Amino acid sequence: MDIFEKCYQPSLVDEIRRMGIYPYFHALESRQDTEVIMEGKRRIMLGSNNYLGLTTNPDVIAAGVEAFECYGSGCSGSRFLNGTLQLHLQLEQELAEFLHKDAVVTFSTGFQSNLGIISAIVGMHDYVIMDRENHASLYDGCKLSYGKMLRFRHADMDDLEKKLQKVPESCGCLIVTDGVFSMGGDIANLPEICRLARKYGARVMVDDAHGLGVIGEGGRGTASYYGLEDEVDIYMGTFSKSLASLGGYMAASSRVADFVRHASRPFIFSASITPASCASAIAALRQLKQHPELVTALQDNALYLRRKLAGRGIKMRPSNGEIVPIIPIYTYEEIPTLTIAKELYEAGVYVNSSLPPAAAPHECLLRTSLMATHTHALIDEAVDVISEVLRRHDL
Repeated sequence: MDIFEKCYQPSLVDEIRRMGIYPYFHALESRQDTEVIMEGKRRIMLGSNNYLGLTTNPDVIAAGVEAFECYGSGCSGSRFLNGTLQLHLQLEQELAEFLHKDAVVTFSTGFQSNLGIISAIVGMHDYVIMDRENHASLYDGCKLSYGKMLRFRHADMDDLEKKLQKVPESCGCLIVTDGVFSMGGDIANLPEICRLARKYGARVMVDDAHGLGVIGEGGRGTASYYGLEDEVDIYMGTFSKSLASLGGYMAASSRVADFVRHASRPFIFSASITPASCASAIAALRQLKQHPELVTALQDNALYLRRKLAGRGIKMRPSNGEIVPIIPIYTYEEIPTLTIAKELYEAGVYVNSSLPPAAAPHECLLRTSLMATHTHALIDEAVDVISEVLRRHDL
């Protein structure tokens, strides 16, 4: 059998291309902002994770340019060997102080962060227990480890406890959850997760890629939101969202961080974050620290959009995170979802389509996401378009 045979089998991708509703790889011709030029036309951007709008911040841009001129375009090596700059150490120190943790380890991407953390921490006789709606990178991190993975039903604490009861007392256990879930926009029940972790001797890791800069005191994330910073053992996050750059991180105790630095293959064998990306992340973090009102503006925009959509009778996925700027709209089936997304795109509003496995079968979504820099006028304009398109589809 030819190993490439699978590449030539008919697929959903082939079908939606034939139908003209293929939603991927639209090319930007402008900066990532509240309004963009995409394929020659103005679109209101309701599909970005640029939550604080810092990709266009002059200080963030200037920091990247200066680092590019000072350090060149890349490090040409891993952090483990020749690829550590003083900038990397500075970023790790400032982020650790902001997150109230002893130490931070930075990775080349957020995806690599989860691969690197879980594969290093979870050993052959350990267990990792996952919320079913965790990000794909967390699942791949489990696959890369030698441990046993168990999954609990999304946000179901009774099911989590049943899974914890299956872990032998002689085995280590790590509970892993998104802080803010990337598709649903809901917030993990960290108080109960931490209580169960204490009861069963487990450790807790939170993927806060969509929590940093979004919730918590000054945008410190999910643990801060609940007042549980001392209860969460590992935070993971990314620089590609609120911090307007590229890369990822782990925040933990000094000893755990040092272990990961010397045991994580994705960390040891990957080139380090480029100087410009590192400097931009530092500048964005400083913007967040100096301007906590950005977080308030983002949360206000989330509440505003939810009220506007509800006022038009548009059905959103239920959430315990009304201040979270991820607002999914039910469209149910795959082909109608892609058709609606295409019509919105042509009408000047960009949103993301959420299909299985990112969404449950028959519960497909349009994932809208906001920035702190969206104006109410732009949100109103987008809601008018969304409402009109959904009305045509009886939604």
